[in-house]
Amino acid sequence: MLLQATRRGDMRAVTENKARIVLARAPSGYPHSLKDVLGEKSVMAQVKDTKAAQEVPAMQEFYDMITKDSDRACYGPKHVEFANERLAIKTLLLTDTWFRSPDVAARRKYVDLAESVKKLGGTVRVFSSMNVSGHQLEQVTGIAAVLRFPLPDLDHIEM
Repeated sequence: MLLQATRRGDMRAVTENKARIVLARAPSGYPHSLKDVLGEKSVMAQVKDTKAAQEVPAMQEFYDMITKDSDRACYGPKHVEFANERLAIKTLLLTDTWFRSPDVAARRKYVDLAESVKKLGGTVRVFSSMNVSGHQLEQVTGIAAVLRFPLPDLDHIEM
Protein backbone atom coordinates (compact mmCIF):
# COMPACT_ATOMS: atom_id res chain seq x y z
CA MET A 1 0.00 0.00 0.00
CA LEU A 2 2.82 2.36 0.87
CA LEU A 3 4.54 1.51 -2.40
CA GLN A 4 1.38 2.22 -4.42
CA ALA A 5 0.76 5.50 -2.58
CA THR A 6 4.35 6.56 -3.29
CA ARG A 7 3.97 5.73 -6.98
CA ARG A 8 0.76 7.71 -7.22
CA GLY A 9 2.15 10.58 -5.18
CA ASP A 10 -0.67 10.34 -2.63
CA MET A 11 1.16 9.62 0.63
CA ARG A 12 -0.91 12.22 2.50
CA ALA A 13 -4.06 10.04 2.40
CA VAL A 14 -2.13 7.06 3.75
CA THR A 15 -0.41 8.94 6.56
CA GLU A 16 -3.66 10.65 7.63
CA ASN A 17 -5.44 7.29 7.88
CA LYS A 18 -2.56 5.14 9.11
CA ALA A 19 -4.21 4.52 12.51
CA ARG A 20 -7.30 3.14 10.77
CA ILE A 21 -5.45 0.56 8.71
CA VAL A 22 -5.83 -2.98 10.05
CA LEU A 23 -4.23 -6.12 8.72
CA ALA A 24 -6.78 -8.94 8.48
CA ARG A 25 -6.83 -12.32 6.78
CA ALA A 26 -9.45 -13.11 4.18
CA PRO A 27 -10.13 -16.59 2.79
CA SER A 28 -10.25 -15.13 -0.74
CA GLY A 29 -10.26 -11.86 -2.61
CA TYR A 30 -13.94 -12.07 -3.48
CA PRO A 31 -16.58 -9.77 -1.92
CA HIS A 32 -18.23 -12.57 0.09
CA SER A 33 -15.00 -12.84 2.13
CA LEU A 34 -15.66 -9.39 3.54
CA LYS A 35 -18.15 -11.02 5.92
CA ASP A 36 -15.29 -13.08 7.41
CA VAL A 37 -13.04 -10.04 7.67
CA LEU A 38 -15.73 -8.00 9.41
CA GLY A 39 -16.21 -10.87 11.86
CA GLU A 40 -12.67 -10.51 13.23
CA LYS A 41 -12.43 -8.75 16.59
CA SER A 42 -9.60 -6.41 15.54
CA VAL A 43 -11.62 -5.21 12.56
CA MET A 44 -14.86 -4.90 14.52
CA ALA A 45 -13.04 -2.75 17.08
CA GLN A 46 -12.11 -0.32 14.31
CA VAL A 47 -15.53 -0.19 12.68
CA LYS A 48 -17.71 -0.54 15.79
CA ASP A 49 -19.41 2.83 15.26
CA THR A 50 -20.14 2.33 11.58
CA LYS A 51 -23.28 1.09 9.91
CA ALA A 52 -21.46 -1.99 8.60
CA ALA A 53 -20.64 -3.08 12.14
CA GLN A 54 -24.35 -3.10 12.99
CA GLU A 55 -25.37 -4.93 9.85
CA VAL A 56 -23.17 -8.00 10.34
CA PRO A 57 -24.61 -8.98 13.77
CA ALA A 58 -28.16 -8.24 12.57
CA MET A 59 -27.77 -10.59 9.60
CA GLN A 60 -26.13 -13.19 11.83
CA GLU A 61 -29.04 -12.98 14.29
CA PHE A 62 -31.48 -13.48 11.42
CA TYR A 63 -29.62 -16.52 10.07
CA ASP A 64 -29.24 -17.97 13.59
CA MET A 65 -32.96 -17.53 14.20
CA ILE A 66 -33.84 -19.30 10.94
CA THR A 67 -31.63 -22.20 12.02
CA LYS A 68 -32.64 -22.44 15.69
CA ASP A 69 -36.28 -21.29 15.75
CA SER A 70 -37.61 -20.76 12.24
CA ASP A 71 -41.02 -19.62 13.53
CA ARG A 72 -39.29 -16.50 14.92
CA ALA A 73 -37.86 -15.33 11.59
CA CYS A 74 -39.47 -14.43 8.31
CA TYR A 75 -38.64 -12.91 4.96
CA GLY A 76 -40.52 -11.65 1.96
CA PRO A 77 -42.90 -8.69 1.82
CA LYS A 78 -46.10 -10.59 2.62
CA HIS A 79 -44.62 -12.50 5.56
CA VAL A 80 -43.04 -9.38 7.05
CA GLU A 81 -46.27 -7.39 6.65
CA PHE A 82 -48.21 -10.21 8.33
CA ALA A 83 -45.71 -10.23 11.21
CA ASN A 84 -46.02 -6.46 11.57
CA GLU A 85 -49.81 -6.71 11.72
CA ARG A 86 -49.35 -9.16 14.63
CA LEU A 87 -46.93 -6.69 16.35
CA ALA A 88 -44.29 -9.41 16.29
CA ILE A 89 -41.27 -7.68 14.70
CA LYS A 90 -38.26 -7.24 16.95
CA THR A 91 -35.78 -6.34 14.17
CA LEU A 92 -36.70 -5.36 10.62
CA LEU A 93 -34.02 -5.83 7.98
CA LEU A 94 -34.45 -4.00 4.67
CA THR A 95 -32.21 -3.20 1.76
CA ASP A 96 -32.16 0.37 0.53
CA THR A 97 -33.66 -0.75 -2.78
CA TRP A 98 -37.09 -0.75 -1.14
CA PHE A 99 -36.71 2.98 -0.58
CA ARG A 100 -35.45 3.70 -4.10
CA SER A 101 -38.38 2.22 -5.97
CA PRO A 102 -39.73 4.40 -8.80
CA ASP A 103 -43.22 3.59 -7.48
CA VAL A 104 -44.00 6.29 -4.90
CA ALA A 105 -46.79 4.23 -3.30
CA ALA A 106 -44.41 1.29 -2.78
CA ARG A 107 -41.78 3.54 -1.20
CA ARG A 108 -44.40 5.06 1.12
CA LYS A 109 -45.54 1.55 2.09
CA TYR A 110 -42.06 0.51 3.27
CA VAL A 111 -41.37 3.83 4.96
CA ASP A 112 -44.64 3.34 6.87
CA LEU A 113 -43.63 -0.24 7.71
CA ALA A 114 -40.28 0.93 9.11
CA GLU A 115 -41.94 3.70 11.13
CA SER A 116 -44.51 1.25 12.48
CA VAL A 117 -41.78 -1.13 13.67
CA LYS A 118 -39.89 1.73 15.34
CA LYS A 119 -43.05 3.05 16.99
CA LEU A 120 -43.66 -0.39 18.52
CA GLY A 121 -40.14 -0.52 19.99
CA GLY A 122 -38.52 -2.58 17.26
CA THR A 123 -35.23 -1.94 15.53
CA VAL A 124 -34.95 -1.13 11.84
CA ARG A 125 -31.74 -1.85 9.94
CA VAL A 126 -31.47 -0.51 6.39
CA PHE A 127 -28.72 -2.30 4.47
CA SER A 128 -26.91 -0.85 1.51
CA SER A 129 -27.44 -3.08 -1.50
CA MET A 130 -23.87 -2.22 -2.48
CA ASN A 131 -22.19 -4.11 0.37
CA VAL A 132 -21.91 -7.78 1.30
CA SER A 133 -24.62 -7.84 3.98
CA GLY A 134 -27.05 -6.02 1.72
CA HIS A 135 -26.31 -8.44 -1.10
CA GLN A 136 -26.98 -11.38 1.23
CA LEU A 137 -30.29 -9.83 2.26
CA GLU A 138 -31.19 -9.23 -1.40
CA GLN A 139 -30.83 -12.98 -1.93
CA VAL A 140 -33.73 -13.54 0.49
CA THR A 141 -36.02 -10.90 -1.12
CA GLY A 142 -34.38 -7.83 0.45
CA ILE A 143 -36.74 -7.75 3.43
CA ALA A 144 -36.67 -9.91 6.55
CA ALA A 145 -37.50 -9.80 10.22
CA VAL A 146 -36.50 -11.36 13.51
CA LEU A 147 -39.64 -11.80 15.59
CA ARG A 148 -40.36 -11.28 19.27
CA PHE A 149 -42.39 -14.47 19.43
CA PRO A 150 -43.06 -17.43 17.11
CA LEU A 151 -45.62 -17.08 14.31
CA PRO A 152 -46.25 -20.60 13.02
CA ASP A 153 -49.12 -19.24 10.84
CA LEU A 154 -46.55 -17.74 8.46
CA ASP A 155 -46.07 -21.10 6.78
CA HIS A 156 -49.60 -20.93 5.37
CA ILE A 157 -49.17 -17.55 3.66
CA GLU A 158 -48.10 -17.59 0.02
CA MET A 159 -45.19 -15.34 -0.80
